[in-house]
Amino acid sequence: MAGDGSDAFADEAEASFTIGEYIEGIEAEELEADLVLGGDDGKECTYAGGYLTRQAVFSCLTCVPAGNAGVCIACSLNCHDGHEIVELWTKRKFRCDCGNSKFGGHLCKLCPEKDSENPANSYNHNFKGSYCTCGRPYPDPEAKEQIEMIQCCICEDWFHEDHIGLTSIEEIPRDEEGEPLYEDLICHKCSPVCNFLKLYPDAIWASNQQKSTSQADKNDSTVMEGPSDQANNEKKQNGALVDDMGTEKTSTENDYAKDIAVPEKANLDSSGSQCKLGTDINTTSSDSEKTMPFFMARGWRDTLCRCENCINFYTRQGVAYLIDKEDSIEEYEKIAKQKRQKKLEQQEGAETNFLNSLGHVQKIELLSGINDMKDELRSFLQSFDSSKPVTSEDVRAVFENLAKKRQRLS
Repeated sequence: MAGDGSDAFADEAEASFTIGEYIEGIEAEELEADLVLGGDDGKECTYAGGYLTRQAVFSCLTCVPAGNAGVCIACSLNCHDGHEIVELWTKRKFRCDCGNSKFGGHLCKLCPEKDSENPANSYNHNFKGSYCTCGRPYPDPEAKEQIEMIQCCICEDWFHEDHIGLTSIEEIPRDEEGEPLYEDLICHKCSPVCNFLKLYPDAIWASNQQKSTSQADKNDSTVMEGPSDQANNEKKQNGALVDDMGTEKTSTENDYAKDIAVPEKANLDSSGSQCKLGTDINTTSSDSEKTMPFFMARGWRDTLCRCENCINFYTRQGVAYLIDKEDSIEEYEKIAKQKRQKKLEQQEGAETNFLNSLGHVQKIELLSGINDMKDELRSFLQSFDSSKPVTSEDVRAVFENLAKKRQRLS
């Protein structure tokens, strides 16, 4: 069909896709959104739940230009629709601020009865739309190319890879395909607080050594299976995730531990009141002179000792949440997937019940309508000029053509 845009796909085959691929793309985007939002359907304010272990948080700069307030997903949709919203991805131990004293008398539409403030909430420059040590927004309107950012699991700020105190971004543990080999980043600003991690064996550190040994490991069938992509985040919203626990540290990470020897009798399989480290964790120095980031291997939190002495130390350091399983992004996304699966099962059940309630003729008409819709969408995609954006007029034309065809057949 000359002049209808179909020739554009002849020279650029990758721009074309089937209805099935289109639906799969939509489902992937829905899954990504569910992972970021924790499976929250956005219908109820989370305030009643108190300071949630982890939830998606948003900042409304229209209502609070100072950027010292955050709202839940439901309030961002129902109370701040059309406002200038900053997506903060997830924050730990946060309670929805919507409608409190920071909002100048504007009450929350979903939960108007709230305390004037939430004193246990923590705020940083992310709430103003700034990230990293450079303080730039994301997406950055002045950047020619958007650079993926990594979230620190301690301060929860997001950093550009070349702004975390490394000599080169090549020091970041990645596999041969460039995928991250670490579960968590502890940024260079937070690493002194977590200096006690040097007391643990090398297994807790992610390593670039995986690059040179991965093929040999695959041949021996002993390599650990890498994680699925998370929305990661990550990815832009939830940070990059993880792999191997059994490799050695990078040369940089080995430098971290030179001044603190790992106890030879450390028993990471021990349990109960006995300390896994075999030494007093309180003797760990902060080592403030070295501010290098830590890249942590998958499952590293499970390795942390939970004896009374160590727990008290974590509490004094302000990092006791590290031994709370629900604090991790991995657990947050696991719960989100469970909620999504339950929702899909409920939807499937409702659809089945609806179809069963129809008579034979109605079922035929419904299925015929669905096939007509698929055919019309396929025709549109095949004839559409991929260099142009899809407009509301284009969508309206699809449904108008569909209606005309139905009229001719009726």
